[in-house]
Amino acid sequence: MGLYKQKIFSGSSNQNLANKIAKEANNNLGKLSIKRFSDGEIWVKYGENLRGNDVYIVQSTNPPADHIIELALLIDAAKRASAASVSVVIPYLGYARQDRKDEPRVPISAKVMIDIITAAGADRIITMDLHSTQIQGFSRIPIDNLYGSLVLMTEIKTHFNNINDNNKIVVLSPDIGSNKLSQSYAKQLGIGFAVIDKRRSAHNKSEVAYLVGDIESKHVLIIDDMIDTAGTVSNAAKVARKKGALSVVVAATHGVLSGDAIKKLSSDDIDKVILSDTVNIPEEKQFKKLTIVSSANIFAETINRIHTGESVSELFGENNE
Repeated sequence: MGLYKQKIFSGSSNQNLANKIAKEANNNLGKLSIKRFSDGEIWVKYGENLRGNDVYIVQSTNPPADHIIELALLIDAAKRASAASVSVVIPYLGYARQDRKDEPRVPISAKVMIDIITAAGADRIITMDLHSTQIQGFSRIPIDNLYGSLVLMTEIKTHFNNINDNNKIVVLSPDIGSNKLSQSYAKQLGIGFAVIDKRRSAHNKSEVAYLVGDIESKHVLIIDDMIDTAGTVSNAAKVARKKGALSVVVAATHGVLSGDAIKKLSSDDIDKVILSDTVNIPEEKQFKKLTIVSSANIFAETINRIHTGESVSELFGENNE
């Protein structure tokens, strides 16, 4: 693959990140036209030759649903233009939360999304912090699931550097489903771990049951793979404060930030919020306590390694396993 030219293109979901990825990869974004007809149909066209080249398409698939349709059209156009390979860089994979049939008469939507991407002709998927790693089993093509900790950890360590005693810092998992992720951060930071047992009453709604662990007179770090309505992390922050936490920092890979998430994250219970840029966060959704950390470098490094046939797993290191 290294004999072919590497070309990076951006869909319309997160062009700021795509520009940064191309720059970090010592490349420029390729020429691409994306238009919409009056009835809303999407039209795409590559503005340069793709024959025999390795094509990388950057497109998160967060709402609106147009983004997944746009991605499928971009993949198909690249294949029909005789690209040697088409890799899709999906920093945030939408519908990933719907990864199982937990009720009668419902779809496994995560699999449907993977099927669309595969059927369109993609050869590889590059993403970050899938909601569930089992999603990789839905795919017939390789999926490189990168760790969000590679992006967030430096900012987290910088924030807690002034606290010399690690015994005063603890990672608080906001629910049982986030245990593995939270334990990974706790291990890398060499600090304690606590968990909230949460009961979900409805979609996008949650209630706290009880807390396991000691967080009194400690600085708390709440980790999750994504923040949508912020109900989960907001409830966790409230519990942490009630249990005597000195401060609360919330960190997540994907900042979807729907509903009244901004209001919840701006509450007095939370001191700082750290998010990556896998989902474009417009200015109107940015707030004083928010720090955005770019994921461009890790995606660019992954693209370059794939292009030259090098190992991607070496990026993870032993501490992330």
